[in-house]
Parts: sequence; C-alpha cells; structure tokens
Amino acid sequence: MIIATADAIEGRRIKRVIGLAKGNSVRAKFFVSDIIAGLKNIIGGEISEYTQLMAQSREQALDRMVADAEKQGANAIVAMRFTTASIMASASEILAYGTAVELE
Repeated sequence: MIIATADAIEGRRIKRVIGLAKGNSVRAKFFVSDIIAGLKNIIGGEISEYTQLMAQSREQALDRMVADAEKQGANAIVAMRFTTASIMASASEILAYGTAVELE
C-alpha cells in the first residue's frame, strides 16, 4: 500500500478514486503513567510514557486505515492526514484518514 500526504503519487496515474479510507484508535492513560508524568512535569523533560502511548495509537490507526482501503480495493492512499480528539479527561482518539485510490 502506497501512502502519501500529497494529492498524487509522482510518476503514477490515479486510475480510480474510490473514496474515504479511515482508521482510528482510542487509548486511555494508565494511572502509573500519570504518576510518572506528574513527576516529570515538576522536573521537566519528555514524558516518554505518553509519547509511546500516542505512537502506538498512531500505528494502530494507520494499520486500520490501510485495512479499510484494501477492503475497498485500493492500492494507495493519497491526501493522508492524522487528527486527534480528546474523548474524556484520560482518553484520546487518533484518526488516520485519506483518499483511497487505485493506481495504474
């Protein structure tokens, strides 16, 4: 699966635009991570526990978007984007979306 944030793939022609491909992941923070994050907030620095949590969520959303595109018969996704939303105080959603296309 070719994935691009651009509207086209250089050197390839879009044969057919299929439509929206999407995948999301909702993750909640773990209380142990919150304690560590609170301590790091006092002394400063990266909160690696949250960085790892968000990275896993992005990968899962991306994998789900690819699966959605493949199910629709696409072999590429163009105009791919990520967006995030807070679901509640301790949970966030990451949505990966783009346009599923068939390349020649």
